[in-house]
Amino acid sequence: MAKVKGEIIIDFQRCKGCELCIESCPEETIALSLSINQKGYKYATVVNQSCTGCANCALVCPEAIIIVYRKVLKKN
Repeated sequence: MAKVKGEIIIDFQRCKGCELCIESCPEETIALSLSINQKGYKYATVVNQSCTGCANCALVCPEAIIIVYRKVLKKN
């Protein structure tokens, strides 16, 4: 069976730090940054590579600034 991995792209300059994506991530792949963006908000950032591509984060983002790519890894 093939394994699916996800890749998350976040437009951190538009993120308002609402943390909805963090709460919705079952793999704890996203966390709030200690830095701030140009608008003065702490922003969501990817903290590990455990994303499964479920796209919960993108679905709950009120700003629609998260894109999730799914990659199927073939088993050799």
